[in-house]
Order: sequence, then structure tokens, then C-alpha cells
Amino acid sequence: MSEPLSLDWELDYYSRPILEPDGKKRWELLICSTPTPGVEAPGFRQVVTCPASSVNSIWLREALEAALAQASDQGFGAPRRLRCWRASMRTMVQRAAEGLGLELVPSRRTYALVEWLQEREREVYPQEEGYMAGPLAPPPNPIRPVPVPLPEAARGERWAWATLPLGALASASEWESGFNGLVPLPAGDALDPEAPVPGIRLFSETRSLAIAGWLAGLEPVRLEVDGRQLVLEAGLEDRWLLSTLPADEAEAAAKAFAEARERSGGLQFIAVQASEDDARFAGFWMLRDLPDA
Repeated sequence: MSEPLSLDWELDYYSRPILEPDGKKRWELLICSTPTPGVEAPGFRQVVTCPASSVNSIWLREALEAALAQASDQGFGAPRRLRCWRASMRTMVQRAAEGLGLELVPSRRTYALVEWLQEREREVYPQEEGYMAGPLAPPPNPIRPVPVPLPEAARGERWAWATLPLGALASASEWESGFNGLVPLPAGDALDPEAPVPGIRLFSETRSLAIAGWLAGLEPVRLEVDGRQLVLEAGLEDRWLLSTLPADEAEAAAKAFAEARERSGGLQFIAVQASEDDARFAGFWMLRDLPDA
């Protein structure tokens, strides 16, 4: 008898733009499993409405416990990791997860959840009585953390820009890699498989695997060009300075990232290798430049 499939879960526990008859906003718990590229298996999804008067870690723990039971009935094992992307709800989710022995990972690598939220905002919530037009998430903090240089132990000897055609990433699950973080390719018939996906390659002949392991713990989210700085966003709000670029190079990189948002669903990548000629990856991550909600 095969072991039940254990997938990471992505979770959002927050109010929605709907006023209930009592005048309070609707709260929902959304859970979805993280898709695994190369694995053709149905995922787990659940929507649970929470009364505004019951928003606390006790209700959430009980709802998660019920979700675990339902997932088990559908043939799924307990999630390996539970990702939560809202900093404001981190403490409450942490308490609920600890009560069930679940590992919580504060992370914005919740691409499936963000797309599901966007879909619900377009197609579900506007049909509900009491709907109020507005954003799902609170306004972003206007003060962004200053990028912090990567620690010496996480820096390669050199790095280089790189591009891959969108279609090539469909086989990324078959590539030899010590660490990886893959995501399904964006859906859409209009996407060109030859569209260039921008990324960077980090090289270290002696420490490539150690660097890849360190990056794996960061929960990398997206690359961006901020002025002349190349920045890796990770975790909930971490920003790591990768390099300061010449003005013309920064302008070209910013343009490439913007075009990728239009042509390849915001996909990006980071590769860690021992050298330019090494066919094996010490680490390979697919990233997506998506809004957080």
C-alpha cells in the first residue's frame, strides 16, 4: 500500500470584502496544497467561513484539525510545511500550527494561493450579497526594508545574468539539482513557449551546495531592480542586496523583468552551479513576480 501524498499547504486566514448581515466583515480560511511540477495529482483545497466573533488561534486550530481529517479522507498525508504570507496573522497561525505539530514557514512563496485569491476576487466575491469593492489585503507598508548584503558564506565567487525559454522550464523537475523550488508554469494559451524568462546564475567551485542550502532556507520570492540595486526578495519581508549595477545595466534588467511579467507570467529563476560548464545544479529556484494579493 502506497504512502499518502504529503504536500505543502498554503494558508490565508483573513477578512474578505463582504459585509455580513450583522455589519461585520466576513472572515475566511483558505487552504490549498502547493502544486508539484511533474506530479499529475489532484491537490487539496478548502474554504471555511469564520464568524468575526470567533477569529482566534483556537478556532483556527480546530479548523486546521478538521482540514487534516478531510485531507486524510481524500488520500493526502499531513502537510510537510504550512506557508503563511500575512505578517499580521503570523502569531495567530503559529499558535494554531504548533498545537497540531505543523511546521509553519512564513513565506510569500504562496503563488498558488495568491492566484486563487485573485480568482475569487474577480469571480466569487462580487457575486456575494454585501460585497464591497476594494483590495483583499491591507495597503502595503510604504517603508520597505533596506536591502541587506548577503552574508559572506552565501556569496558565490561570481554571478551572471541568464535567460531560459519559458517552454524549457516545463522539464525543470527532471533536472539534476541538489536543492530546488519549482512552480507550475503559468496557465494560458497566449503564453509563448519561446518567451525569455530572466534569471541569474551564482557560481562557486567549492561552496555551491552550501550556498544553495542557505538560499533554500530564505524562501526566495522574486528578483527586482531597485534603482541600481539588484535585490532578492524572500520570506515575508526580507530584502537581500545581490549587486549594485551600472546605470545602463540596471535599466536593461528592469526592462527585462517588466517584459517577463507580460510575456511569461512574471517567471524568474535563480541557479547555483559550481561553474558555467557544470550541467548539474547545486540549486535551482523558479520565482514569480506576482503581487502579494
